[in-house]
Amino acid sequence: QEFELIAKTFMGLEPVLAQELTQLGANNIQIGRRMVSFSGDKEMMYRANFQLHTAIRILKPIRHFKAQSAEDVYEEIQKIDWSEYIEDGKTFSVDSVVYSEEFRNSRFVTYKVKDAIVDQFREKTGSRPNISVSNPDIRLNIHIAEDRATLSLDSSGESLHRRGYRQESVEAPLNEVLAAGMILMSGWKGDTDFIDPMCGSGTILIEAALMALHMAPGLRRKRLGFANLLIHDGALWEKVRAEAEETAREYQEKGLPGKIMGFDRDPEIIGIARENAEKAGVADFVSFGVSELRDLRNPFDGAPAVMVTNPPYGERLGNVKDLLTVYRELGDVLKKEFPGSTAAVISS
Repeated sequence: QEFELIAKTFMGLEPVLAQELTQLGANNIQIGRRMVSFSGDKEMMYRANFQLHTAIRILKPIRHFKAQSAEDVYEEIQKIDWSEYIEDGKTFSVDSVVYSEEFRNSRFVTYKVKDAIVDQFREKTGSRPNISVSNPDIRLNIHIAEDRATLSLDSSGESLHRRGYRQESVEAPLNEVLAAGMILMSGWKGDTDFIDPMCGSGTILIEAALMALHMAPGLRRKRLGFANLLIHDGALWEKVRAEAEETAREYQEKGLPGKIMGFDRDPEIIGIARENAEKAGVADFVSFGVSELRDLRNPFDGAPAVMVTNPPYGERLGNVKDLLTVYRELGDVLKKEFPGSTAAVISS
């Protein structure tokens, strides 16, 4: 049967996420603040976690209530039968998001929710579940806006932007979800040439390749949060995964209609970008080159392309003069080398 779900995202990406959900076949799609709510069955919950490019996490609400005080929160949480959600011996954590005058401290709300759950287990079974902050089996999320509260199961576990291909040690100014959002906003459909002239460790190019090849962003992830939920259905999950792998295989065999190319001035960073593309399974579909921005030539025989890029920000470059140079060079390159192309540039 269908139930309510919430996909969280960054400010400004809500409409693109809603569009992704429409294509996934979700129902009752409604745009909110940094989130899109929708409804679907368990298979939709799995596919949302596995296939959405612009979602950070997928929550499954289990109770909506009104709360004027921390005591109200405690009482409402006690009304839930927690043995339906947390198995004996499993650990849990609580994450709070609070937009409310009444509850100034979200950490206090977190404690109240934890207490209510632990106290209930203690009264019923005499033993208490453990709380794990770093690696819980089950993550809960409480969201309070004024006096309206929603308590949800987090079905994603680790943030969905962690696709498993990027070396976390590289200082990455652009997160995968934001990169995917930029590509979708640029209007690129995967059928024309694509370029990032300042590609850094390659995140935008890899996200573009995953989209064009219909490769689910979750394919490389080691673990997903719903595996520990009591409502988890292993066979259904295997089916969703197998279908996604099959789709990706078909598109990889067909190949891409356009080229995906990236350039950066730093050969070492290009080396890292190549490794990341390899890890993501798209190395055969993305090519990299070393070039200063001002020396860049159009590699597509003058055909109109889509350029998506994240130029170095002021704080990375250190001063405004360098930043002006970057934008001036970008303007020159677009004018001379890419007439008729589309460019999407994110700026600070």
